[in-house]
Amino acid sequence: MLEKTNRINLLFDFYEPLLTEKQRTFLELYFHDDYSLGEIAENFEISRQAVYEHIKRAEQTLQEYENKLKLLHKHEQRMIIRKELDQMLEACEPELKRKTSELFDTMIGID
Repeated sequence: MLEKTNRINLLFDFYEPLLTEKQRTFLELYFHDDYSLGEIAENFEISRQAVYEHIKRAEQTLQEYENKLKLLHKHEQRMIIRKELDQMLEACEPELKRKTSELFDTMIGID
């Protein structure tokens, strides 16, 4: 369950602007704020089943975006390369290591 929650949170970080307001709200309450289905249902005066269905559809939407755009996958690949680069730079002089790390961080931040 924790692995699924972490994945949904990562997908949410990448694709939040593409979700509807209701999808964002329900996912934030459920995954970020740890509300139960019952608590969300009570706050919005709908059934637990309706909340569950909204969350499931939002999760599916996030996964569909990832299947098409692969932003999370690309990010994960960049982090693997970053780790390998850091290991390779351990043997380098500190100034070269610092400059290379800065350049790589800049490259990662470019959209």
